[in-house]
Amino acid sequence: MERNTLIALVALVVLFWTYNRFVAPPPPQEVATIENVEENSTSSTQSTDTSNTIANGIGDSLAVQVQDSLANVQLQNSFGVFATAASGQEETVRISNNLIDLDISTKGGKIVGANIDGFFKIVEGEKNKEEKLPLVLLEDNKNEFSYILPLNNGMKVNTEDLFFEVVEKSPLSIALEAQTSNGGKIRQTYTLKNDTYLVDYDISFTGLNNFLSLEGKGVQLKWVNYLDKLEKNTQYERNYSTVYFKESDEYSDHCSCTSDDTEEVESKIKWVSNTNQFFNTSLIAKTAFKSGTFEASTLEESNSDLKKLTSVVSLPSDELSAFAMQMYMGPNEFKRLQDVGYDLTDIIPFGSSIFGTVNRWIVRPIFNFFSGFIGNAGLVIFLLTLVVKLALYPLSYKMIHSQSKMAALKPKISSVKEKYPDDQQKQQMETMKMYQEFGVNPLGGCLPVVLQMPIWFALYRFFPASIEFRQKSFLWATDLSSYDVAFSLPFDIPFYGDHVSLFTLLWAGTTVLYTYYNSKHMDMSANPAMKYMQYFMPIMFLFFFNNFASGLTCYLLFSNILNIIQTLVTKNYVINNDKILATLEQNKAKPKKKKGFAARLENAMKEAQKMQAQQE
Repeated sequence: MERNTLIALVALVVLFWTYNRFVAPPPPQEVATIENVEENSTSSTQSTDTSNTIANGIGDSLAVQVQDSLANVQLQNSFGVFATAASGQEETVRISNNLIDLDISTKGGKIVGANIDGFFKIVEGEKNKEEKLPLVLLEDNKNEFSYILPLNNGMKVNTEDLFFEVVEKSPLSIALEAQTSNGGKIRQTYTLKNDTYLVDYDISFTGLNNFLSLEGKGVQLKWVNYLDKLEKNTQYERNYSTVYFKESDEYSDHCSCTSDDTEEVESKIKWVSNTNQFFNTSLIAKTAFKSGTFEASTLEESNSDLKKLTSVVSLPSDELSAFAMQMYMGPNEFKRLQDVGYDLTDIIPFGSSIFGTVNRWIVRPIFNFFSGFIGNAGLVIFLLTLVVKLALYPLSYKMIHSQSKMAALKPKISSVKEKYPDDQQKQQMETMKMYQEFGVNPLGGCLPVVLQMPIWFALYRFFPASIEFRQKSFLWATDLSSYDVAFSLPFDIPFYGDHVSLFTLLWAGTTVLYTYYNSKHMDMSANPAMKYMQYFMPIMFLFFFNNFASGLTCYLLFSNILNIIQTLVTKNYVINNDKILATLEQNKAKPKKKKGFAARLENAMKEAQKMQAQQE
């Protein structure tokens, strides 16, 4: 309604009320008899009531029209041509396939819930009892998924405030439209297919070219997602949750997982993904978004949500008539994400460089192979550990063989200490000389350990990143992707927690036993502190691993047990100690040509000894 029409209506209401109050003639007078007075009184009362009722009815009707007119003017001032879609009744409509149920609101035309069938989130109930609830993504009412429309008059309209009408509906698809006063419309279409978590999502703007201002950023999509806490170990989950994005011709990137971060990209963007530890909601453009800004904000631990992720991307101005996208809402399953393409598997935090490569193309295929015919994840971890140990056995053999040679020389090294009891420098020099004579490398046992470290670091990232371990139980562990609880503590220990992980405790105990066994054959008199420092490591990691994925601590325990068996078998049945002694004697008899590091080290020790003698 135009402003002049509204003013005319208000004037009519004022004139009508003034006429009834001051101008309307009184009723005709009659002779005053008792009967007439009573009749006139009754008649007058009825007439007055009737007049008031009519007047009030007309006044109320006009007042409602005035209020409606004022509301329409306000909507027009705020929404322009979109005023017709700025009021309505919000409804929720569901479409489903065999994997996912999508709830879509007619206000804004956005998804307000994605129920992932067959998956559950874990919450702790009374007495630390774990409870399973349906796992629903995008359900937070603080979320936002809306298009910011810049108008030529300087206004900005947000589709979050518009009401869409369902124009097409089937069990697998839905189309919603918001009409404009000039005959234009915004249309959003969601289409599901069976056996996939992908949703075909299209948006089109029709008949709005003369109203939209497409300079600068143009039409932007603003996506605000409050990530829900889905796992038992929420602190752990927080460190694996953030917003990922991929530029069209570049590698994928992401905001920091452990602190607040903002990334601004001016080039074309292929996809953006809001990622929990094991689930994600991703938006993939068929062509590309023009640019984008991405922000991750960590919320307080007391907050019911995990993180707030905000993405603002610009749509290409020449594709507003039909801009096609896909949404993925589901688990971080490597094969499914690989089938989507565009390097979407990068959102799984297997690690970068060599560690990620080992996890993706070595560890993961081995695990999947065993999982194909073994249903218990714990037994699969044992077989995985066994395969890794067998693959690294040549390195382990070299380490054990070097330890055996050091053990064979231990009596001779002890005699050097007895010969020079008060001269530490002389002991070291004679010991190094003996190593060279017998052809023993004191660092020979360290190199195999260093070469195995990429495997260890890769597995460190593999277990908490693989959804295959999520909520899979083994022995006393209820979830191999989170910590196991042998028993809970009535208090919280700093850096340790309020529970005891039995896998971690057993790993630490077997590490101490293994260390003690190896140290019996090693000479640590040159650095006595090392004798005690080697036991400090398992105690320190006892605190670290207590809150770690029990799949990893289970692997470490299996690894220790196999290490002990491997060492005992190799030393007692594979390595011939008499042959080692014979080889050492042969090495001693061979002529030595001093060169390289050993010669430089011996010369340096001789010079140091000479300077010490001169000072004395």
